[in-house]
Amino acid sequence: MGKPLLPTMPGGARGGWLVALLLLLVAGAGSAQAQNGLPLDSVPRGRFRQPTVRVGEIVEYELSSRHAPRQEVIFPDSAADFAPFEYVGRRYTPTRTRQGRSLDQATYRLRTFRLDSVLTLTLPVTVLRGRDTLLVPTAPASIRLVRTAPATPISGPPVLRQSLALRPVPARFNYPYWLAGLAGGLLLAGGLVLAFRSRLRQRYRRYRLRKNHVYFLAQYARHVERFTLSRSLTNMERAITLWKNYLSTLEHTNITSLTTREIVARYQHDADVRLALQLADRVIYGNLFTEDDTETDLAFVLLRNFAERQYAEVNA
Repeated sequence: MGKPLLPTMPGGARGGWLVALLLLLVAGAGSAQAQNGLPLDSVPRGRFRQPTVRVGEIVEYELSSRHAPRQEVIFPDSAADFAPFEYVGRRYTPTRTRQGRSLDQATYRLRTFRLDSVLTLTLPVTVLRGRDTLLVPTAPASIRLVRTAPATPISGPPVLRQSLALRPVPARFNYPYWLAGLAGGLLLAGGLVLAFRSRLRQRYRRYRLRKNHVYFLAQYARHVERFTLSRSLTNMERAITLWKNYLSTLEHTNITSLTTREIVARYQHDADVRLALQLADRVIYGNLFTEDDTETDLAFVLLRNFAERQYAEVNA
């Protein structure tokens, strides 16, 4: 037979010795807490809410602390060391105080990729005492890892299943190629503009001249028609003013403020211009026309023909 673990002594003495041993253990624990200056119920406690966990699975770790209402306790944040776990998130509940004791609770969401059979976690809680801080660790909390694959293959590596069926892949917009094509198109357009700049300017200039000429003929015909119907000097003056403005824009000059003699001299005493303006002056300033007077109609025709000749010369 082996030796007894306890010395042989009477039954009463042996029971008293066991009681003394328990008192020593309790006194040792109390002295350890006394070193930290915390009562026994103020030690933070941590535990896992589930007994097992899988690799990569989210597990919840609950941390709680009971303390005096005036005592400030700070729980770990995301920067703490949660090894062998990784921090995912947390939620906490406001401090609750009942019967002179305050309760703080926080639940941490963790995950692990370690393959140890048993995983242990302990977190330190910071206690503020004036200008000093005290780190109080929690008792280690353990959780068992559940393996989803055999640790060692029994009959060789597992057989891989293959699938050769094609699956539809959504088309994605090819931004690099489209951007490169857009840049190339812009460069090509810029090169064409530089190469044919003079031709483009000339075509645009002719387009503007043709547009202005068509507008002038339409407005001029409207004023002439109004004068024919009403024989109003106002409509005749508007037609002459429109003719002067059009020639000023066409030739980049200003003949609107010139007199009839100066305009005739400006166009090398053109016969049509001299006759048309003289007829217009006689009607406007001399008030010499009748209802069937054809000279005013002739003046309008001569002025329009001269404007068309000037447009043809400029647009050549």
